[in-house]
This record gives sequence, structure tokens and C-alpha cells, in this order.
Amino acid sequence: MKNVVLLAVDGSEGSDRALTHAMNRAKTGGAKVVVAYVIEWSPYSFNTPEENAERHNRRESEIVRANSGVVVPALAKLAEAGIEAEGIVRHGKPAETLCAIAEECEAAQIVIGRRGQNGVKAMIFGSVVGNLVQAAPVPVVVVP
Repeated sequence: MKNVVLLAVDGSEGSDRALTHAMNRAKTGGAKVVVAYVIEWSPYSFNTPEENAERHNRRESEIVRANSGVVVPALAKLAEAGIEAEGIVRHGKPAETLCAIAEECEAAQIVIGRRGQNGVKAMIFGSVVGNLVQAAPVPVVVVP
């Protein structure tokens, strides 16, 4: 395990508060921050070649939007504070993907905002935070 904080972001107010917490943690402990944005995505197994091409294009545009709108601004704030950081954007099931990223970067902890973009959906299907807390390979800090 390295001195790495995995910060899960989604552009919400909760995500901004989690960024502030991760910055404070990184400054205090000299940690590196890995900023991760997971775009919810499930693979389809029965697509036509045309549908696959359109999906690929949409997937690429989502990555660009996530990077420019959420990850890059977070990285800029971290750099301004003198904190080493890197960004990752992936498609997948959010909690599962964040656990995989935590293992890949050997994170010491995961920091996430309590409430993200999908409030109503989370109430019906369960939240990313709830799933992450149950499945994470490292401690999870949930920022109110």
C-alpha cells in the first residue's frame, strides 16, 4: 500500500467537498491523489456493427466531457496546492471500478462525497457510496 488517496469525483457539490477533504489529507500526510471519474456503463452483447460504432463514439465523447468538466479542474486545484496528482476516467459499474482502481494504484484510502449526481436513482437502486463501503479493499472516507 502506498501513500495514495483515491478521490472519486462526479462534478457534484459532494464531490467538491470530497476534493477539499482529500486536499487537506494529502497536504497533511504528503500523499498523492488519484482523481477518478467513473462513467456508468454496461456492455451490450448483441449489437449491430453500426450500434457498436455509435456507442464507441458516444463513449469517447463522454470521456472527453468527464476529463474537461470534472477531472482536469480537480487536478488544477490539486496542482495549485502543490499536491502530486493524476486523473483517471473509466467506464464501468462505479463501485466495482473504483475498487479496481484502488487496487491498481495501491491506494491507502478512498475519499468520496456522500451524495453525488444521481440522488433519485440511488434511492431506488442503492448508492455508489453504500456499495463502495461494503466492497472496498481499503478504508472509505465518506464526506458529508
